[in-house]
Amino acid sequence: MEETGAIDFCALERELQAAIAADEKYQRENDAKFRAVHQKVASYEEFRDIVLASHLKPLEKKDKMGKKKNLLWNSYATQANDKQDREMELAQVRRKTPLVFVYTRKLIQIKGWDGLPETSADFYRYWRRCLKSGQERYQFLFQLGGKDLGRIFQADVGFGLLGEFLVVLAEHACREDREAVLQILQSLSGTKRFGLNVALLSQVEKDSCRDLFGKLQRMGRNCGADGLPEGTVEAGTAALQEEQNEAERETHLRGAGQRKEADDRLIKELVKCYCVS
Repeated sequence: MEETGAIDFCALERELQAAIAADEKYQRENDAKFRAVHQKVASYEEFRDIVLASHLKPLEKKDKMGKKKNLLWNSYATQANDKQDREMELAQVRRKTPLVFVYTRKLIQIKGWDGLPETSADFYRYWRRCLKSGQERYQFLFQLGGKDLGRIFQADVGFGLLGEFLVVLAEHACREDREAVLQILQSLSGTKRFGLNVALLSQVEKDSCRDLFGKLQRMGRNCGADGLPEGTVEAGTAALQEEQNEAERETHLRGAGQRKEADDRLIKELVKCYCVS
């Protein structure tokens, strides 16, 4: 209503159209939910995808066959131009999407990209399109670390990704990375619907999970009293005796023992979370 008492029919029409659209959306998504339940989908992700795609309609015959395909009279003459067009399109995509990676031992640099993925969708795209080998995927997980992975997947770990993470970590985890791997596993265990993701692991992925925790436990046993690998304990003893007194050494060993106990407790908790038998 305006001050003069006139009715704003345009505003009323907009409100009516918005209400109609909202009601149609509700009915459409509600029907999609019942359809998904009737189909007995295997996971929440499939259920969600069916609901989100409820507004899509199948193509009709006229949509696929409406235009006639024009045949080229001289295909050889156009091959060079087609190749140039494809190269130009690929160059444009590369400028927008980080498709080229440079890998080092502890760092992955993405050409054409200033940062790391901020969302689970970005991560999924990089993981599928750009990282082809297990070593590349392991380096990518290692660079992100447990904190960033927990932030990216705070809502949910995409269907199938948890199993792939476990396979990659089991194949490439080493003693130097033990603490970082534990942090990654701990962060993933705190994501939503983690129990469902564990229940949906395949037998191969469950075996990799069991192998991973076995490897982590062996790494912990193969460390000396101060938390260093056995080969470095004797080499560092002389230096410690020269630089530190007995009280300082005892404090150091006591702290290392406490850290080892904390790691052992963490592994036991993670074994329960990941249902490792």
